[in-house]
Amino acid sequence: MRARLLTGRQLHDEVIRARLLGARRSVLIATANVKAMLVESGGRWIPIIEALAELARRGVETRILHADRPSRPFRDALQRHRRALAGRLEMRVCPRVHFKLVLVDGGWAYLGSANLTGAGLGAKDEARRNFEIGLGTDDPEVLDHADAVFHAVWNGAECGACRLRDLCPAPLGPAAPRAARRRPSGAPSGLELGRPRRLPIPR
Repeated sequence: MRARLLTGRQLHDEVIRARLLGARRSVLIATANVKAMLVESGGRWIPIIEALAELARRGVETRILHADRPSRPFRDALQRHRRALAGRLEMRVCPRVHFKLVLVDGGWAYLGSANLTGAGLGAKDEARRNFEIGLGTDDPEVLDHADAVFHAVWNGAECGACRLRDLCPAPLGPAAPRAARRRPSGAPSGLELGRPRRLPIPR
């Protein structure tokens, strides 16, 4: 697998500044937590929502799959930029999401431990960051699998048999019959790896 190991400040500089802010078509983000982190753009420190609004104005579509309710500052910023983001930013919650992914234009991905927070992927002082590690890669097989995992959760392929439906604020589709939810140990899940469903991008 072609990959580069990323730690510390490299996470912000490579994942956010070099990749996400340079997106031309699409950004997929999976994160457990969502906070109003700051990012460095053009020599300024701006909220991530402002950066996503700028991407939206350029026609970039962003999807954020997250496990917990975004922080209050993030929600406030989202409200302020709702017009710029309309039709270009979608968010979906799934309490079981714990994987961290940033997939840019379907051609580069970050996979690691860092959330969409200041201490994770944000532009925070090195002495105040979390200790995080991850990989940046353009390996086609990894990109396809990551895309498939993201969209299997996003599109609700796992919702029917999920045992946390009662805790989910927005499960997709009907619950599977109870017997179907008792998946034998080691049985395959609903994920179809290697068959990614690409985000439709307007030209």
